[in-house]
Amino acid sequence: RVSIARALANRPSLLIADEPTGQLDADTGLAVMELLRAVVRSEHVTALVATHDTQLLALADRVLHLADGVTSWQEDTVPAA
Repeated sequence: RVSIARALANRPSLLIADEPTGQLDADTGLAVMELLRAVVRSEHVTALVATHDTQLLALADRVLHLADGVTSWQEDTVPAA
């Protein structure tokens, strides 16, 4: 929580989080991601989150996969044109 608050102190438009739940148990990781999502929405910040935890993908508005150097959007998360 302190890291999220510190990251938002200067009111950035983009927040980059590399494995923010990597060292946390499942319940705490979920709580951190829910907090991050709430803060992003209330502060109108874009968050770019890198994770290997596929359970957290359900919390994302959009999902971009990176595998073997190739990126691809998860189709059900791409906004309509």
